[in-house]
Amino acid sequence: MKIVAFFAGRSQEQKRNKKNKEYFHCFIAVLYKCMKIKTIILCCLLLIAFKSTTSCGSKKNATNPETVEEAEKQLAKKAKKAEKDGRKMRKAAYKAHWDLQSKEAKKSIKRNKKRHRKNNSRKRIVP
Repeated sequence: MKIVAFFAGRSQEQKRNKKNKEYFHCFIAVLYKCMKIKTIILCCLLLIAFKSTTSCGSKKNATNPETVEEAEKQLAKKAKKAEKDGRKMRKAAYKAHWDLQSKEAKKSIKRNKKRHRKNNSRKRIVP
């Protein structure tokens, strides 16, 4: 009797395992379909994003000025921006140059600059 009960319990356990496997396979199938759907949705979203960033040139506002005054303002603005960028670059180069100098060289340059300023203000040259 014990042997029969052992085999009977085992067959029910096998049936449970089989059902669990079936549920697992169904779950995997559902996940696979969901992943397909997610992939399709993701591709569509990427396509929409790409299309929205590259729009037609005719939809953009005209950047050409209508009057001479507007053109002059735009040119002045560009020149001002270029000048500002140039000042920034000069300042960065000046700072980099000073960072590379030794302490003694910095002192020497300051003394020479001070002496040069003093001589120019007096309008005489001192050797």
